[in-house]
Order: sequence, then structure tokens, then C-alpha cells
Amino acid sequence: MKILTFGELMLRLKTPEHLKILQADTFEASYGGAEANVAVSLATLGNDVSYVTKVPEHQVGQAAINEIRRFGVDTTRVLRGGGRVGIYYFEKGTNIRPTRVVYIRPTSVVYDRAYSAIAMAEAEEFDWEKLLEGVDLFYFSGITPAISCEIEKTLEIALMLCKEKKIQVVCDLNYRGKMWSAKDAQRVMRRLMSYVDVCIANDEDFESSLGIPAYDGDMSRGIEQIESYKEGMLEIQKQFDGDWMGIYLKDGKFYESPVHKVHSFEAVGAGDAFGAGLIHAMAHDFAPQRIIDFAISASVLKLMIQHDANVVSEKEIEQIMKQGGTNLQR
Repeated sequence: MKILTFGELMLRLKTPEHLKILQADTFEASYGGAEANVAVSLATLGNDVSYVTKVPEHQVGQAAINEIRRFGVDTTRVLRGGGRVGIYYFEKGTNIRPTRVVYIRPTSVVYDRAYSAIAMAEAEEFDWEKLLEGVDLFYFSGITPAISCEIEKTLEIALMLCKEKKIQVVCDLNYRGKMWSAKDAQRVMRRLMSYVDVCIANDEDFESSLGIPAYDGDMSRGIEQIESYKEGMLEIQKQFDGDWMGIYLKDGKFYESPVHKVHSFEAVGAGDAFGAGLIHAMAHDFAPQRIIDFAISASVLKLMIQHDANVVSEKEIEQIMKQGGTNLQR
């Protein structure tokens, strides 16, 4: 199976340890982005995957391409040009647990992605007839159409062609409130959902991206609200005729993923790891229960890995799947 992902490749600048951005005088540089992370994870798992984006021809753009290519991602479809690579500054949060009280300083991200090469690209620059040649599965996230109106336009062109060519489409709603409002996200994503075969979402994406309530925002009661989450999934399927991921809904039957009890070392990219695990499992015809178990285990493993991409093997993911006892609770 040939897989193609489409999105923005960014430079990530992370503060050392748990320093705030205001305190830092050095930053650790790496590269990532939702669709790039998925591509790297899929390539690491041995899949045939290509990536489409646009980056400048200067050294920073080349370094970004080199970073994903070294893991086996085909970068021959990447467009070159423009002035800059988008940047995001990453400040890792922390938590302290004296007795039963939990004090949390959340992880913080600051975007500096305006006027990046892909944000300034025009829809006509992407020759989708050529880019989609030989592709069996196309992946994008809700971040991509939020980049610009032109990227939203070219994405829809790609999706229409996928439908025409019977290319399977997987979408992670991946709502980003720092990039667009819920109103704008719903206006765009509800329209694009008509092209989507498999949809991935976390607990916030139902309402923010599609306007369908399924979660009241209380993280302490997240698992308790599983039934309302399922109701939201059924509503999505009713409205958009596709499978909704998180809990796996397949042919009218729910397959519940296990609840892993873990300490998060770095949560960035965990959703992308889930998406890659899901696609890998689907591509290799795993049974429905194994699909969701594999995807969740891939995501859990990413919580213990630095940088954006989940560079792990199938064997490592399966080891997480097999763990029981205090680390796993159904």
C-alpha cells in the first residue's frame, strides 16, 4: 500500500529541561508537524510512505527534509520555494503531586508560522494528478486547511481527486484553537468530511471541529463519559457516513481501546502516533480489536519518546500491547 501525507513541516525550538521560554537562552532544534510525524512513524514501521509539503530551498528547508528522509520517508514530492520554514516554540510543562493534590503547569506552544513557504503557496502549485499517482491512502489533519485559504482550496482539490480515483482518505480532525476559530473549523471540516473514509478525533474535536457535543471538558471524568463519546461517534457516522476513531466504530460495532496508566514524558505527537498506528494496522489487515489496541499502544509508547515522531518498531508496540497488571486497565 502506498501512503501519502500532506501538511506543514516545521522547525521546533524547545526550551531545555522545564524552563519557560522567558528563561531560556538556548533552544533545542528539531523538525516535525502532524503529517510529517505520521509519515515518519509509518516509514519506521516499514510502510511505503511519501510526504507533500513546501519548504524553502535554503539550508533550513533542506535540513527539515533531511530529517524526515533519514527515517525512510519519500520526499521526492516535496515542493521547494518560498522564504521561510514555520517555527513553533515548545515549553514543556510539569506537574507536582503532594499527597492527593496535583499542581500542573501545562505544556505551552507558541507559533511563528505566518508567511511560511506553505502558508504563502498557491493552490495551483500542487499538481495533484501527479502527486497522487500510485497512491492508495491519503492522510491529512485539520491543521492543514487552517494554514491558509489557498491550502484549504488545494486540499479540497486533492480530496475530490481521491474520491474520483477511489483513494482511501484518513483525517485526524486535530483542532488547533491558535490557528482558527471553532466557527471557521466547523465551516471547513464539515464540508471536507464528505470525502473522508476514516476519521480520528480526541475528546475536544467533536464539538470544536464539527459542532457535535460529546464531552463536557472535565478531564477528571473523561473515561466516565465514554457513553456520550460513543453517541457523538454515532452522530458523526450518521451525518458523514464514515468510521470515527478514538473508540473504534466499525460496521456498527464499537471496539474499546484499553486505558493505559502512564506517566507522560512528552505528549507532543502522541495523537500522530495513534494515527500512524491505526493506518499501519489497517494497511496490514489487522482485526478490528487489534487495530484499536495497536493504535493506542503506539500512542502510549510515544508519551515516553522525545521529539515529534514515534520512531518505534512494530515489535516495540506489540510489547506495550502485551503488558498487563497495573499498566493496563480495560
